[in-house]
This record gives sequence, C-alpha cells and structure tokens, in this order.
Amino acid sequence: MEAVLAQTTGFFHKRAADRRLAGAFASVWIHRMQDQDAPPIIITPDATIDLQWIDGQFRVAGPDREPQIETLPSGALVVGFRFRPGAAAAWLGVPASEIVGQRLDLDELWGAKARQLAGRVRAAPDLAALVGSLEDAIGQSAAGREALDPIMGNAYDVIDQGLPAGAPLVPFLLRALHMSERTLRRRFEESFGYGPKTLDRILRFHRFRRLLRASGGASTAVLATEAGYSDQAHLIRESRRLSGITPSALADGMPRT
Repeated sequence: MEAVLAQTTGFFHKRAADRRLAGAFASVWIHRMQDQDAPPIIITPDATIDLQWIDGQFRVAGPDREPQIETLPSGALVVGFRFRPGAAAAWLGVPASEIVGQRLDLDELWGAKARQLAGRVRAAPDLAALVGSLEDAIGQSAAGREALDPIMGNAYDVIDQGLPAGAPLVPFLLRALHMSERTLRRRFEESFGYGPKTLDRILRFHRFRRLLRASGGASTAVLATEAGYSDQAHLIRESRRLSGITPSALADGMPRT
C-alpha cells in the first residue's frame, strides 16, 4: 500500500496545550487512523519533538532530518504533546541530538519513572476524557519543572520568521544571540538536534507548506520565493529531500485552510 502524508488520512485535530503544560508544551494533537486499510504514513521533518501516548504507553518522537514512514494499525489512536521549541531537552533530561530520527519508549529514557507516569493515566470512557487524563498526568510530572529556554526559543522564532533578504544565517544569529560560534552550534544541537543550517532548511520548507495551505492555488514558483527559496528548482530539490515528493504532489494532497 502506498504511503501518504500523515495528516491526509484518518482524523487529525490539534489545539493549544492546557495552561498547566504551557511551560513545556505548545500544543496537543490527536491522530486516529482510518478504521480499515490504514496506509503507511509519511512524517516529514518539522523541527519538533513530541511526547506521544500510543498503545497505552508514552513514547518520544525525536526531531527528524529526513522523511520517516510509519505503519500504524487501522483504527490506532495517537495523542501527541508537542514540546515548545528548545524545551524538550530539559523536560526529558536528554539532549535532542541523542534522539534525532528516533521513536523511543519513554521507559528507555526514564525507566521506572516513565511507568509511574503511565500509571497515572486513568481509564477513560471517551477521547476527551482520555486527553484530560493525560494532561493531568503530565501536568503532575511537570509540576515545578522549568523547561523553557527563552534564548533558544527566540533563535527558533528568528529562523522560522525568515531572515532579512541576503542576511547570512550564522553571522546573523551570532549577532542576534550574542554567542560564540562554538556555543551557538552546541546549543542548537542540544535544543533542536541539529545545527542552524539544518533547522533553517526544515523551517523554510514548512514556511512554504503554510503558504501553500493558505494560497488558494497560487503558483509554486511564487510561493517558493515568498518562502525564501532561491528559485523553484531549489524548492523542488528540498521538497524531495524532506517529504519524498514534489511540491505539486504535495499541493494535490494538502487540504487548504
């Protein structure tokens, strides 16, 4: 069965994280696979790290450098808690560079502490109650724990918004963040799992995808320029590297907002 982009199959919904979790998590998302013949899903790199609840266990989805294909059973339910940029390393207690491209049971990082966290999740009669129970459990675990890294969160925002035209990435960041180049690269590896240039590539591609969703059918050549690509050919190369498909195929499978 041919793989499809993750959010184009089954039911997907995302909302802001509960205020109790807002110090570490930006959003909560739910993905239920279709009940029959669920296809493999393509997960494109998006510079995020998630704590996920699946099959009665917590797992961690590390930051990706390249597309991942995952096969979940038909009807499977995944509840994801998306870390704020730069917050995962402190909350999990492990540098993001150590979990790049991985899907790990939280047990592998936390041992008995992960089982205790899972044990706090109560049986629930419906999906809303399950999400509430998960938020309660994670909120108790996060109580009093400082996870946000304002400096790296700011660095993420600077890159996500796009640098001024012609500004060289690393020198711009060095000036904006008042760091040495060695410290900059170390902090990026710890917080995001890779260096500034890789983060820039991934966020530029997702900037293009946001523009595409809102475009109403605008030319990909125009959107490529708006997103920060040198030309359409540059966009096509990056789209194939980061999603496995061309921008036009991406547009065909993407719902508009």
